[in-house]
Order: sequence, then C-alpha cells, then structure tokens
Amino acid sequence: MRWDDVNTQVCSMARTLAIVGDRWTFLIIRDITLGNRRFTSMHKALGITKHRLTDRLTRLIEHGVVYKQCYDEARQRFEYRLTEKGLDLYPVLTTIVQFGDKWEADEDGVPLEHVHKACGAVTQPYLACSECHEPIHAREVRAQLGPGIRRKLERGETFGIQGRYYPASLEKVKAR
Repeated sequence: MRWDDVNTQVCSMARTLAIVGDRWTFLIIRDITLGNRRFTSMHKALGITKHRLTDRLTRLIEHGVVYKQCYDEARQRFEYRLTEKGLDLYPVLTTIVQFGDKWEADEDGVPLEHVHKACGAVTQPYLACSECHEPIHAREVRAQLGPGIRRKLERGETFGIQGRYYPASLEKVKAR
C-alpha cells in the first residue's frame, strides 16, 4: 500500500495519520498550540521551507484541523489557530511529549513543563478508563470489532485492516 492510500484503511489511526502523520505537520500543530501561529515565525522557528509549510497548513485547513484568522486586514496577514478538531489532538501531543521527556530528554532534563492553570501544578497526561477511572496500560486493554466494522461486514463489504484482509461476513470473522 502506498502512503497516499493509507486514509482508505478501515482504521481510525491510519486515517488520522494520513492527516497529521508526518513530522512537519505535528511540529506545526505543536507550534500553534504553544502560541506560534504566524506563517513567518513558524517558517523561521521550524526551519521548514515555505512551500512545505504552505502545503501542510493547507492540508490541515482542508481537514478542519486548523483555520486562518486575519490579524491585520490592511496587509492581509493571517495567523493559524486550532479548530475543535485540532484541539482534540492535545492529549496526543502531551502524551508524545511525555514519552520524549522520559526517553529522549538530554542530561539537562525536560525542556518544557506543562502547568495546569487552575491549580498551578506541573501536570502529566494520565490515561484512565472512561468508565471505572482506573489507569490503563497497553497490556490491560484489548481491541474488539466496533460498530463501523460490524456495519461493513453486515453489508457484505470486504476490507483490509492491520495488514490483514477480512472476509465480507461477520460469521467468518467470529469463527476465527
């Protein structure tokens, strides 16, 4: 499968990565989240080419992750802000930062701390079950077919997920 076709997979992760899955896009989202919202300042801070920055911002706008807001009408200057969809990436960003702080920080320590405005405490992402509120870890969660895949199977559709090709029958999947 070509990278351009990854968004056709029946997989929420693959479809999301088709939008935000390259290093420049995530760094652009990081910068916008931290308040670096103007094209020129992002271009300088990231060291990205203008063409690539324009391409990534255009794609983020097309997918509803970012929107342009005019801050200087006379000169037609814009800044980029996260939409509600873009803001929903915040837990992903902070979890990646937490991973980097734990495994990739240099001997001087973590570069930034995230402070909860309400209480003033330095905070870390905390993944918990939405029902019982217990912390969850990779070995404590299992994946099962969701309604999207079940509906496709009920319609007799055949699809690929995680490199495996699934039959167009729910009974055949259950029999495995």
